[in-house]
Amino acid sequence: MAMIDVVDLSFSYEGSFEEVFKNVSFRIDTDWKLGFVGRNGRGKTTFLNLLLGKYKYQGRISSSTEFAYFPYEVKEKDRMTLELLEEMNPQFEEWQIFRELNLLSVDAEVLYRPFYTLSYGEQEKVLLAALFLGETRFLLIDEPTNHLDVEARRQIAQYLNKKKGFILVSHDRNFLDSCVDHILSINKMNIEVQKGNFSSWYANKEAKDQLEAAQNQKLESEVKRLKQAAKQSSGWSDQVEKSKKGQRVAGLRPDRGHIGHKAAKMMKRAKVLENRQHQAIEEKAKLLKNIDTMDVLKLFPLSYHADKLAEFKDVSVYYGEKKACSNISFEIRQGERVCLRGKNGCGKSSILKLLLGEELAFEGNVHAGLGLKISYISQDTSYLKGNLRDMAREYGLEESLFKAVLRKLELNREQFEKDVSLYSAGQKKKVLLAKSLCEQAHLYVWDEPLNYIDVLSRVQIEDLLLKCCPTLLFVEHDAAFQKNVATKVIEM
Repeated sequence: MAMIDVVDLSFSYEGSFEEVFKNVSFRIDTDWKLGFVGRNGRGKTTFLNLLLGKYKYQGRISSSTEFAYFPYEVKEKDRMTLELLEEMNPQFEEWQIFRELNLLSVDAEVLYRPFYTLSYGEQEKVLLAALFLGETRFLLIDEPTNHLDVEARRQIAQYLNKKKGFILVSHDRNFLDSCVDHILSINKMNIEVQKGNFSSWYANKEAKDQLEAAQNQKLESEVKRLKQAAKQSSGWSDQVEKSKKGQRVAGLRPDRGHIGHKAAKMMKRAKVLENRQHQAIEEKAKLLKNIDTMDVLKLFPLSYHADKLAEFKDVSVYYGEKKACSNISFEIRQGERVCLRGKNGCGKSSILKLLLGEELAFEGNVHAGLGLKISYISQDTSYLKGNLRDMAREYGLEESLFKAVLRKLELNREQFEKDVSLYSAGQKKKVLLAKSLCEQAHLYVWDEPLNYIDVLSRVQIEDLLLKCCPTLLFVEHDAAFQKNVATKVIEM
């Protein structure tokens, strides 16, 4: 067991006025299985890079352990897989990698094939296994589940659950619950470490947020009452003070000393009330600063003139001689949220592309209703470039609405003038989500919309879909999202 100590860490990127971290301190045990969570853009990947020594920073990070980063960058993908693994970790023996691959349900024959011939899931598992063979290493695992199907996620979660000594950045709630025993969270105002899995951390966060919100409401009422009481006391004091110059009563002059004493007492009471008011305001100012609010999103789907919007009947898709899927049949009716579920490579994205009118080799019948208006989110974000203003103009979006939705998805205003190509992967995905939410359509077609998207934004999207009830056809491997959103599941 060893410790990683972070003391007074401060960091900002060169040329940026915004600090990513400011005077941050915490401690990590290298035996922990640590889940790392936080909104997109808060600095999770940046912190991993600081551990790796890639950037200069202020403060201190001390550790006696060696760090290894995943995903590992493979530059020569035409080399044999076993050669690549030996280069990554020269000390391991073949029986050890066989054991690790068996735990990940990967056939050992992949070691004797060129790396590029492996599926995306096989590549992820092989590289992860090789990194874990370095027993003295502390692994920094950055979003390993993106683009992986539900079954592959389950296998990797089971594998990680048998390991220890890693930081895992992930936004998949079920995945985190399956394999971590501590949570490191980047909040609005601080970083904190908490024992437990994601669900226990989130329950604690909600309870704390509700308590602070209740305290805030109570203090708001208290401040309002004290303001009113202080104003009233001050008014009474002024009236009593004025009475010192009043008229004689029954021939007697007013007792100015007594009246002045009463006025001073009233003034003192008003001052006490004012001090209590300032104290309540200060207490209130300490609350709510760390609460990640989830603004309500809106969507205005169009109503289609018929109940049935689209139909697939006995559809098979081909890529050359290879059949991606076969005999797929289902309908999309008004108000349904249809989830296509299956392993990577089973043709889910191809079905979406057929509905969009892309030219693919297929058999069967695909029918989309006449005049059907579709809003699409693709898996790919690499084509995004230019600023948000140009993008709004290109897609016919109202710029102010487009930016307002992005603000609700926690994209900082500082990003608005930057080129979208410089955004993080999660921020790019939020741009596509915002675009789709600004479009009025009969049918929303989303292909893995949540890749790289933080947990709180996922909850926002779920709430939106359950409230607005658009007609939706989607592919998404987040099991919690599937369960909460889908009204119909098509197994492929």
